[in-house]
Parts: sequence; structure tokens; C-alpha cells
Amino acid sequence: MAEAPSMILALTSEADETKAEALALVLLERRLVACVTLTPMRSLYRWEGEVQQDKEVQLLLKTTLDCLAELRQTVMDLHSYELPEWLVWPATASAAYESWSAANCLSET
Repeated sequence: MAEAPSMILALTSEADETKAEALALVLLERRLVACVTLTPMRSLYRWEGEVQQDKEVQLLLKTTLDCLAELRQTVMDLHSYELPEWLVWPATASAAYESWSAANCLSET
């Protein structure tokens, strides 16, 4: 039987580059992620009955299953949005990348 992937990708977005980078640095300093990719984007969405358009920065978070719960809580606690985007899915990575990720995502609790 195949082992469940321990590599996890999570996605959120922030209002601007400064907020996205600040959040990414906290997550890296706390070793909740191995890597964060920041991508500027434009989002269209419905909020409080109205269609909105905003420039945002997407954060693709690379982490492990062991760090996921603490990562989610930290993002929810520190995020600038009232309702942060939070999408999570398992990922299959090369053995070397998965090993590197695990070594860099050590929860300090």
C-alpha cells in the first residue's frame, strides 16, 4: 500500500507585497514552511453581495503534514483579511525535495 504524501501545498493571498512578505517571513522563521512563492495577481470575487476586483499577492506555501495545523492557525491569526483564502492539497514531490522540505519544516512545539 502506498504511503500518504507528507508534502502539503497551501494557498492564501494577501493585500499587497509588504503584507505577503511579512507573513511569509514569520512562517519561515517559525519553520512552518520550507518555502513560500509570492505571485502578484488580480482577483475578481463576490464579497457582501458585490463583485470586487483587487490586486493581491498569492502565497504558495510548501510544508509538511506535521506542520499543517499550526501553519493554518498561524495564518488565520496573522492574516490581514477578515476571511483569508485557505486551500490545501497533498503533493507528491521528488524524494530529495520532500526530504529538504521536511528538514526545513520542523515545528518548534
